[in-house]
Amino acid sequence: MNDYRNIVADGLWRNNVVFTQMLALCPLMAVTTTATNGLGMGLATTGVLVASNIVIASLRHWIVEEVRIPIYVLLIAALVSLADMAINAWLHELYKVLGLFIPLIVVNCCVLGRAEAFASRQPVLASAVDGLAMGLGYTLTLMLMGGCREMLGSATLFAQASLLLGQSFVFLETTLIRNYHGFLLMLLPPGGFLVLGFLLAGRRLLERRQS
Repeated sequence: MNDYRNIVADGLWRNNVVFTQMLALCPLMAVTTTATNGLGMGLATTGVLVASNIVIASLRHWIVEEVRIPIYVLLIAALVSLADMAINAWLHELYKVLGLFIPLIVVNCCVLGRAEAFASRQPVLASAVDGLAMGLGYTLTLMLMGGCREMLGSATLFAQASLLLGQSFVFLETTLIRNYHGFLLMLLPPGGFLVLGFLLAGRRLLERRQS
């Protein structure tokens, strides 16, 4: 039980994909103009992470060491293709927003990295927990980035959540300041780097106080 707690703690905080490993920054900067986009991208990545970890952990004894990386990439590519088609079919508005970044999950370093560093060496259940923890940690980071940029850039939170994710998510849509003219910089890539820098600084400060 303690091992699973450590796996979850690593994925959510201690070994967070963005804040610690500094991976997957391209989709982080591109899609986090709103918290809704961050949530959608994070859930798609989480699904691929869990599925790829389970498949690779199940097949690890049959995968030849010398060709393991190409096999991992092929397996991940097949899972991403399924996710891409599913989002296009059932969440088409979200698919139009995320666009190219869904297929690019194939080359997301955190997915291949967990396959190589964890799933190829651990049993199926532990690998599934690792994929879920890493994916949720990444999703929370995307939502935090998207929420900060959205609040500063347009004074809303989870805008168009019902349009992108379904009517059951309409309760998430919030307008913080009416007739707000916007702060365009926060919705552009430079604003993403600024927000990420402040979040990293806040994390370092919190860790110092805890220690």
